[in-house]
Amino acid sequence: MEAAFFDLDKTVIARSSTLAFGRPLMKEGMISRALIVKALYAQLVYHLVGADEAKMDKMRDALLELTKGWEKDKIEALVRETLTDIIDPVIYDEALQLIAEHRAAGRRVYIVSSSGEELVRPLAQHLGVPHFIATRAKIDADGKYTGELAFYAYGENKAIAIKEHAQRYGIDLSKSYAYSDSATDLPMLEAVGHPNAVNPDKELRQIATEREWPILEFMRPVSLRDRIVSNVPRPSPVAAIAVGTLAAAVIAWAALRRRGDTSAA
Repeated sequence: MEAAFFDLDKTVIARSSTLAFGRPLMKEGMISRALIVKALYAQLVYHLVGADEAKMDKMRDALLELTKGWEKDKIEALVRETLTDIIDPVIYDEALQLIAEHRAAGRRVYIVSSSGEELVRPLAQHLGVPHFIATRAKIDADGKYTGELAFYAYGENKAIAIKEHAQRYGIDLSKSYAYSDSATDLPMLEAVGHPNAVNPDKELRQIATEREWPILEFMRPVSLRDRIVSNVPRPSPVAAIAVGTLAAAVIAWAALRRRGDTSAA
């Protein structure tokens, strides 16, 4: 069996999945506007300068402390309620095409993300991707976050989880594919036989160039709803005429039947 592993942020969708849900969380009174601005600034620095291990760890710890005491079910319900409006317009059309091609080829397709499983699970389902690897937070007996992590799907841990799934499900990683935009996902890309850099940061672009990996540029965010509608086959002119003729015949038959019923009365 072969598989295809897709990073989420800047690879499948055009923005940070975690930050995308800042507005509904703020609306629910769970985070402040100031925190969103701070997070957006950190994301901008990350995008321009690249990943900084210390800063990423600091942001992770701050988020864990912030979410301590939140109800897991409430967060997942909030994600599902707002998913279509928030994520749907920023899905890369190129990613959707690749996902469809891999599924048609019989490969096991995954979304692999450092975002929490409460976000990644419904998002993967929305995309029609049946499998995912994501960060898991520790939950107490009341179903609330403890402020600790059970598994952090970041860096080397992504590769570890991929290898565990490969062993469990009989996936041949040498024939499998991986897609990411960030050098932090180098372990994931190196774990497969067909690594691909998507909209890569400066460091990953250099590595991909040196190793002659494919470099893909995704530039067409598209609404999944619009894409489904646009892919519905339109009838040919001949078919349209045939359908129109049939409809006219049915209407004429119904009119004659009503006239006959009236005469009989």
